[in-house]
Amino acid sequence: MGHSSTNERAWNSGPYQAWVSRYGEPPEAAEKVKRDPEARLKGLYPYMDGLQGKKVANLLGSHGSKAVAMALLGAEATVVDIASENARYARELAAAAGVPLRYVVSDVLELPPEERTGDYDLVLMEFGILHYFVDLAPLMDVIRGLLKPGGRLLLQDFHPVTTKLISSKGTTANIRKHKVTGDYFDASIREVDVAYGKFLSDEERSALPKVKLRYWNLGEIVTAVARAGLMIRQLVEEPNQSSDVFDKGIPKSFTLVADKV
Repeated sequence: MGHSSTNERAWNSGPYQAWVSRYGEPPEAAEKVKRDPEARLKGLYPYMDGLQGKKVANLLGSHGSKAVAMALLGAEATVVDIASENARYARELAAAAGVPLRYVVSDVLELPPEERTGDYDLVLMEFGILHYFVDLAPLMDVIRGLLKPGGRLLLQDFHPVTTKLISSKGTTANIRKHKVTGDYFDASIREVDVAYGKFLSDEERSALPKVKLRYWNLGEIVTAVARAGLMIRQLVEEPNQSSDVFDKGIPKSFTLVADKV
């Protein structure tokens, strides 16, 4: 709980302005999402098997752009996130896009029992999520409690090879220099800058609290999902999705699809 309190404090210290700096005011951002909601879901949409009429939960859904995109595609969308400023931006974004959005401001692990309704078709978690948890088992219990039989967990996150093992810097002839400097099996807690800080000024960023993160390896993640009684359907390791070739041959992200049986 102390770990969660530290991260909650950091995530309630200014993300609204960060999202305005990154995406624009909510009405401006909403127009971009409305133009092509599938594009906002990027590599996630092919794993969703359509969204019309589905009940979906976006855990740690932050500024809500993915949830709003899903709502535009016909889903009944709920976000669960610890930050009230994230909720403010997301609600304004949804209103500007003309779609309903339910936003529950809560630590995912403290989600009340009445919220774990067991009738969600899809639980989505994406990018920079798992490292906020010091134990994955309680998280997977929450996910299982949300999903209906046959419901799906769709998890997309940064690949542990890049978050735990390899450091990169500089370029020579369009090739980034990589070094193995980390410990893939390191289970320590790291204190780092909060993610949204990069969208703020230097002065604003320097005043932000730090967050505490625990990076997981791929075996730990897969095992946690399987132990929760979720049937793993796919585990796809993905290269750098950007147009540059600096990270060619190194896994940058992964997508895990698992169903409640």
